[in-house]
Amino acid sequence: MNLALPALVPALPALGAVATLATGRRAPGFARPLAILPVAASAVLALVVALQLGTGQVLDAATRLTPTGGPDISLAVHLDGFSSLISVLVGLVATCVQVYSTAYLKDDPRYPSYAALVSLFTAAMFLVVYSGDLIVLLVGWELMGICSYFLIGHHWESADARSASLKAFLVTKLGDVPFLFGLFLLGADAGSFRITDVLAAAGEGRLGHPTLIALLLLAGVAGKSAQFPLHTWLPDAMAGPTPVSALIHAATMVAAGIYLVARLLPVFLLSGAALVVLAVMAAITMIGSALCALAQDDLKRVLAYSTVGQLGYMAGALASGDREASVFHLLTHGAFKALLFLAAGVVIHAAHTNSISAMARIPGLRRRVPDAYWTTGIALVALIGLPPFSGFFSKEAVLTAAEHAATGEAITNGLGPASAVPAAAGWIVLVSACLTALLTAAYATRLWLVAFHSPAPAAGTPVRTGAEPDAPYSPEIDEADPASAEPAAMRWPLWVLAVPTMGFGVVGLRSDWLPALLDGGSLRPSPVTAVIGTGLAVAGVLIAYAAWRSAGARLAASRPSPAPGGTVPEQGGPPLVEQFPADPGRTLLGPLFGPARHGFGVDRLYSALFVRPVGAAARLVRFLDREVVETYVRGGGSGAELLGRAVRFAQSGNAQTYLSALLAAVVLLAVLVAV
Repeated sequence: MNLALPALVPALPALGAVATLATGRRAPGFARPLAILPVAASAVLALVVALQLGTGQVLDAATRLTPTGGPDISLAVHLDGFSSLISVLVGLVATCVQVYSTAYLKDDPRYPSYAALVSLFTAAMFLVVYSGDLIVLLVGWELMGICSYFLIGHHWESADARSASLKAFLVTKLGDVPFLFGLFLLGADAGSFRITDVLAAAGEGRLGHPTLIALLLLAGVAGKSAQFPLHTWLPDAMAGPTPVSALIHAATMVAAGIYLVARLLPVFLLSGAALVVLAVMAAITMIGSALCALAQDDLKRVLAYSTVGQLGYMAGALASGDREASVFHLLTHGAFKALLFLAAGVVIHAAHTNSISAMARIPGLRRRVPDAYWTTGIALVALIGLPPFSGFFSKEAVLTAAEHAATGEAITNGLGPASAVPAAAGWIVLVSACLTALLTAAYATRLWLVAFHSPAPAAGTPVRTGAEPDAPYSPEIDEADPASAEPAAMRWPLWVLAVPTMGFGVVGLRSDWLPALLDGGSLRPSPVTAVIGTGLAVAGVLIAYAAWRSAGARLAASRPSPAPGGTVPEQGGPPLVEQFPADPGRTLLGPLFGPARHGFGVDRLYSALFVRPVGAAARLVRFLDREVVETYVRGGGSGAELLGRAVRFAQSGNAQTYLSALLAAVVLLAVLVAV
């Protein structure tokens, strides 16, 4: 294969970013074409590269950049079916996001800089996927962190956006410090930073510190892929524009950590302790994020916690030693999660609010945004994992991998010995993934019912509609508002992403296509886990529906009856926000609802352990600098000033005064000598 095509895939978005920044202010009309065309061309080239590479083929080429006195740093390309599939996903999602953004941010004066950062973000992810050298991969890894800081804080005039961008940057950098040491140690043990050389050294058992290396790398993965305990930045990152959320959550940033572990899985298979740590981290992430999602009112935060949980699924598959299942779920999740966020953007754009309880109080919302309504339903079914959508097949592949690991039948496809995966890791992942399947179905059903299917309020009831916060409701409102008026640029990307959401999972059943691209193995779900997983998903849907109906009935019974004039009495009933809509999350979680709403206090714990002590230390340093160090500095300056004034008084310019002083000094010296 000609190396020019793979080189162009990350280069085109990077050049597009430079061109967009250069022409954005002088010729703003060129910003949109320069944002879309290079990324779309890269997506097409990534698909061409994947087709040319075919199945079972590997392209590995490198040129040394510079001697280092140790392991060399090379500009290396390593392509196989694994990396080519992820590059196609990145290109597809990035293109849809760029097209969607042209309408979503059409009136934003900072659109050129935003579009340039999205293009650079895409180029950085392509660099991570295509790189065959760990140091070059690190460059793309850090570029994504920088771009995420600026994109999350795009609306910098908002305090939430500023704090969220800073938090994302600091938390991910906290994980990147041990990650950097892990890369250096890995390169030193393997004698090279080339990924092929590292994998060869792992296969031959030449790594001297596999457990330490794996744990150091996991710290960086926990930061980038939002795994416990470094997951707290991702829900707060929802302060950024919705298309940015789709890009970060579906195809870039959070996918990079999973990709790295999948790429270096033979290194992790050398350490059973690291696999158990990864399994525990994935289990806590899955269950905790699902509980938090069940208690959130912000639509984007529900989806953010959902992303955290699905990343836990992928990490769990890796802890079970099955790279194919993890990457399969990464691909399907990228499609339906991008669809969920872009559809959420349409709903938020129409409702003028992120609150699902406020959306429930808007009459006929689903008729105003029919495209978003149906595509959200499709994506939620895939998220729940019901057949025949893609999420079912990939979720069951993860459960099957955990089952095999728990029973000692881990499939590693030549990446390492099956016995390297501890049975404990498999059981931890299997039990937590089954519980998460139940919770995922519950919070997805809750979101769907509360946002789109809450019963219309009684006539005369105050209704929050975004523009008119307390307008009285009348049945004519439903007919007065026409169906969706969203621009086509925000609608057709939804249906483009709906196609792989509905059909991509089926290709995993063809052993001559997707499994071959993923280096063999089987992606067929085990009959046992398929029945258990689907049964738990259906149970979660039914439980959430029953809780929603029960909560609705209780609220209807407690709601005051309208007065004869059609208005609700001011006295005699609970506040409106408690009357409408019915939220099954509070019913299902019970006493856990409050802690889950606030992320179980992890942010407060970090604030107590890190933020406050660092703030106190900073205030102490400021006090010492201003009140102690500067006091001595000011004292030295004041002393010199006083001495200068005294000398100035002595310099009168009168010669007689100078001679008199000289004579007096001579007399004084003579007296002193005589004495």
